Amino acid sequence: MDFEEFRRHGHAFVDWMADYLEGVERYPVRAQTRPGEIAARLPDAPPRQGEPMEAIFADFQRDVLPGITHWQHPRFFAYFPANASPPSILAEMLTATLGAQCMLWQTSPAATEMETKVLDWLRQMTGLPEGFHGVIQDSASGAILCALLTARERATGWRSNAQGLHAAPQVAVYTSGQTHSATEKGVRIAGIGSDFLRKIPVDDEFAMQPAALEAAIAADKAAGLVSACVVASLGRRGWVPSIRCGRSARSAGGTASSSTSTPPGPAPP
Repeated sequence: MDFEEFRRHGHAFVDWMADYLEGVERYPVRAQTRPGEIAARLPDAPPRQGEPMEAIFADFQRDVLPGITHWQHPRFFAYFPANASPPSILAEMLTATLGAQCMLWQTSPAATEMETKVLDWLRQMTGLPEGFHGVIQDSASGAILCALLTARERATGWRSNAQGLHAAPQVAVYTSGQTHSATEKGVRIAGIGSDFLRKIPVDDEFAMQPAALEAAIAADKAAGLVSACVVASLGRRGWVPSIRCGRSARSAGGTASSSTSTPPGPAPP
C-alpha cells in the first residue's frame, strides 16, 4: 500500500467510524451468532498473498461485524464503560502512526513525561493527597498484581525477590468481598496464597468497615503474619473510600492499593 492509497482508505475508514458511532443503536447490543459461527467463515489456511483493502473491509463488514458485541451501544450496561470517545479514537490513530515503544524514558521521553504528568492530574481530580504516584498498566488485573508484588517486597524487606518466598515471613492481604476476583488471582500469582487474603465486611454502602479491617490486621500480627497490603475497590458495585482504608493500612505499617472494580465474580481455580 502506497501513501496515497493509505490516505484514501484512511478517509473512508474514518467516515465509516463516524457513521458507526452516530448510528450504533441500530445494531443489536449482543452478537446474534452461535459459538463457532464466525470461525467457520474464516479460511482454514492463511492467505498466500495480500488482498485489496476493499476486499478486507468487505470481509470485516460481512464476517466480523455480525459477531461483535457493541460496547458503545447506549443499551450496553455490562462490565464497565468502553471509553471509546471520538477524541480517544483520533488519539489512537496518532499513537498507532508513531508506533513508539514506550517502555523506558530513552525510548520515548515524551511518553514517559506525559504519563507522569497526566497521572498526577488524575491524582488531583480524585482528591488524593500529594505523594501518590503511579504508572499506566495494561489492565486492572495487571495493576493489582504489580501493587501486590510491590507490597509483598516492601513488607518482606525485598527478601522474597532475592531469596525466594521461603526465606521471607508470610504476609497477609486485605480487601472486601466487593473487590474483583482479579485480586485473589493476583494473591495466588504473587505466591502469597488465597488462604492469606482477608475479605473484610462492608457496610450498607458497600464500604469496607475500618474497625473490622483493623481487627483483622491486629489478629494477623498477633499470629506472626506481616500485614502487607489493603486493596481498595473504586466504582461499580463494590466501592470503598481508599483514604479510609488507607489510614488503617498505614497505621499497621502496610500499603494501600486501589483498583476500579467490575461486579465481583468467583476467582478462577
